[in-house]
Amino acid sequence: LLLVLVYEIHVYTGAKLGAETDSNVYINLIGSRGDAGKRKLHRSKNNNVKFRHGQMDIFCIKAVSLGDLEKVLISHDGAGPGNGWFLDKIVVRHKEGKEAQEVVFPCNRWLDEYQDDGKTERELTANSKYFVKENFSQQWRVQVKTDGDSPEPQECKRTLVIYGSKGRSDELLLSPQSPGYVCFLPRATDEFIVETGDLGDVYKIRVSCDDVPGFEGWHLRSFHLEELQTKQELNFDCKCWLSLNREDKELVKEFPAVDKDQKTLPVYKYVVSVHIGDHWGAETFANVYITLYGKRGDTGVRKLHTSLAKGRKFQRNKVDSFLVEAVSLSHLQKVVIGHDGEGYGAGMYLRMVTVKESQDSDKEWVFPWWNWLDTHLGLCETVCEIQTVGIRLISSPKLPEINMKSSGLWIMDITGSDLTNDMDPICLSFIICGNLNHKKLPLQVTGKAIQIKDELADIGSIYKVQVAGPHSRLKQPWHLDLLHMKHTGTKEEMYLAFDCWFNPNEDKCVELPALYADQEPLPVVEYAIHLHTGDLKKADATGEAYLCIQGEKSDSGKRWLNSRNSLNTFARGQVDIFKIKAVYLGKLNQVLVGFKSLKKDEWFLEKIVIKEVFYPFSAHVFVHNDWINKRSKKDFVEVAIPLKETAMTSLLTKKFDTKSRGRWQTWVHCTQVPEDVPDIQVVVFGRKGKSPAQKVQNLNDNQFLLAVGDIGDITKVSFVLSSPCLGRGMKLHKLRLKDLDTKQELSFPTEAQYLFGEDGSETVTELAVIKPDNPPLKEVLYSIRVHTGTLPASGTDADVFITVFGEQGDSCKRRLRHSNFEKGQICISEMRAVDLGQLSHVLVEHHNMGYGAGWYLDQIVIHESGKTDDQHVFLCQQWLDSGVGDAQMERTLK
Repeated sequence: LLLVLVYEIHVYTGAKLGAETDSNVYINLIGSRGDAGKRKLHRSKNNNVKFRHGQMDIFCIKAVSLGDLEKVLISHDGAGPGNGWFLDKIVVRHKEGKEAQEVVFPCNRWLDEYQDDGKTERELTANSKYFVKENFSQQWRVQVKTDGDSPEPQECKRTLVIYGSKGRSDELLLSPQSPGYVCFLPRATDEFIVETGDLGDVYKIRVSCDDVPGFEGWHLRSFHLEELQTKQELNFDCKCWLSLNREDKELVKEFPAVDKDQKTLPVYKYVVSVHIGDHWGAETFANVYITLYGKRGDTGVRKLHTSLAKGRKFQRNKVDSFLVEAVSLSHLQKVVIGHDGEGYGAGMYLRMVTVKESQDSDKEWVFPWWNWLDTHLGLCETVCEIQTVGIRLISSPKLPEINMKSSGLWIMDITGSDLTNDMDPICLSFIICGNLNHKKLPLQVTGKAIQIKDELADIGSIYKVQVAGPHSRLKQPWHLDLLHMKHTGTKEEMYLAFDCWFNPNEDKCVELPALYADQEPLPVVEYAIHLHTGDLKKADATGEAYLCIQGEKSDSGKRWLNSRNSLNTFARGQVDIFKIKAVYLGKLNQVLVGFKSLKKDEWFLEKIVIKEVFYPFSAHVFVHNDWINKRSKKDFVEVAIPLKETAMTSLLTKKFDTKSRGRWQTWVHCTQVPEDVPDIQVVVFGRKGKSPAQKVQNLNDNQFLLAVGDIGDITKVSFVLSSPCLGRGMKLHKLRLKDLDTKQELSFPTEAQYLFGEDGSETVTELAVIKPDNPPLKEVLYSIRVHTGTLPASGTDADVFITVFGEQGDSCKRRLRHSNFEKGQICISEMRAVDLGQLSHVLVEHHNMGYGAGWYLDQIVIHESGKTDDQHVFLCQQWLDSGVGDAQMERTLK
């Protein structure tokens, strides 16, 4: 009989602006034995008002034992005025038998139809499970001293995280024990009681303040921790400011534990460099966050706010470096980097992240990505986890010219897990691939550290290292940590972080790129291999199979599709998918397939499709349409299949079920706006047409809706001033459009951009949309020469307007600034517009006001600046006069 258990659910609302919700929230717990059904989270056990900013709420639900918890479905109904919700994480605790279990489900995303991807339901996957022995939690008395010159405390969330040899605590909120009590006054000592799991030996703490508007900072003097059961005491000498206005500009600080019996860990200012790619739209204006992970803990999430490089950060083809201060993490293993989707064009193309221990360090860890962080591009994610491929020198060794081709040896130090005495040596192959040749070095692993020396002559410049094996049966798994290579002559040096297990009954092949100073490492790419077995009689087969993918740069090595003690069955008409990781092979040209069947099966292989999970995405098709193993006497039959075709796609691996109805959420943010805000219209242009003019409802970054209709892919947006010119332009900081149906976001360049010119003398401002990998339409300066005729009374004092039409839209109606349209005169005006393409016609008109408004127009000549021979002549030779001829005051000239 299954027991009914009480599941205690801890819901952590995030600390972002507007994170709280008034909606009804529902949860469904899913475990290995089934699910609990959709339950409403009614009453918080620890708070009167639930789901507030930065708050943790506890709920209890009863359910029949669900087994191992795997997933959580969390959603809200969108009811109430503030219905959007930023959920940090959910922690579920329950007790079954003697063990209490705690499962963490991270979210760190919005459930909001107007934010992120617009979803109000999320499926969360278990990140970590802790089995907590009963009564083995720790209680700590925390004493915090604030310095005398600290400002009066403001409303600001302050948290503590404690790190120990067995793990880390949750974020512990330092909040007053009794209502109305004010903490962190100057010269005050505040005391808190906090509870954690068993942390082991504590080695550091992290203290953070929220970035809230107007926060002046906190001058922290010290922390003192006392474990209430063991009476163990720890001191942390802080003496620092947490403030964005002070020298360090930091709201997060880490402090090592000071213990007279142990060496205090060093605090490093890690230099984190973010390398943005050279693609259109690669830049971002979003807030970017990173977490560094090492063998000794992590840094927690850090916002990258102050770049050491000049200029605007995270711009195309730029490297920005940031200081992240943390207690030493030992060997770095991975980074998690992402952005919050704020600002226009939030998506970014990230080449890689590099990290060094200090600004003086001569080596750096390398974390390559080569992909988008974007809701609609690449992998369609805004956060990624990147494992390190190793460490490289920051600059190439400087050698005397005479020694540049010096002979010497490569010394290769291999480190891994220990071997027990009764274990046979492990036989592996290290294949060093150069641009001229490759060399296979057989290796017998007998212990934790092994060294090999070789000249590696005639292989040229090393570009990757492959490790294959084990070639003998293992009794237990063995872990390969690191390969350190150093050349005795050139002093070239690199560390390759393989960080992988070699398991019994497994033939493995792993590879990493060589890491040179001043050279970008080749990316490690995941190749998804789709094997299509033919739909013919007796096409299916069971046996052992391997693949080797060959590209212009190298090959993947022999990759087994089955483990040693199992066989593959390729069923008739079926597609089998396998994934392998390899250093980028370049353009693929053929695949080798090896197959062996103990039952002498014949296998009809129709084709192989290899998809590159690397931007831009490619699908390579290799057509065989033939039998393998037919009447073969050999053990293994190997066939070479050449490439038939390649299809490339740069975006949208996500399939959108919804079709756009042309409804776009719009944000416009301007400063220097006059008190009596003028009436501004906006027109959106697309490949199929343009939208009707609609009023800009506000300029203060509050969203409003634009209904543009079916105009195709949007190319530009025009702002049109309906009143006379302004005294000065309005500084434009942001223009962002988001499709309500597909959630596509569009970005526009707003750097140094003013609406209606810096001096406010223009009536139209146009912005071209930026799309990844497509150059935006350029801005063009058109020179407009207006020839007034020589007939009596040809001139006019009326305001004259022109609209220029081309294959890429029109310029919107512009008032020609020059007002001297006198008989026989040529008036020259200039007009800035997004490139209209080949010009087709112009519409010219005047408003028929003023003495002698009638006008005889001879012709208009338009010339695109920068082009010498490109002139467009539009003949008129007619009156625009309400009292002459056909009495028309507007003419279309072709």
